[in-house]
Amino acid sequence: MTDAPQTENTMVAALLREREGLVQRGLTDRVAEVDEQLKLRGAEPPKDDKPAARTASRSTPPKGRKARSTEST
Repeated sequence: MTDAPQTENTMVAALLREREGLVQRGLTDRVAEVDEQLKLRGAEPPKDDKPAARTASRSTPPKGRKARSTEST
């Protein structure tokens, strides 16, 4: 994910997160609808419509969790 949204408006922050997910899934018509809502709230939609590169792979466990043991007893 990209940097955390630099806004204090929780609705705008939520719309930006939703927009990023829609871009990753390729739902351009829905991205346009979210862009419209951002403009109504006085926020400028991001120009970059490329999915953000994931920094962690799916094989690494989330922070604070341990990986399952591959051994079964």
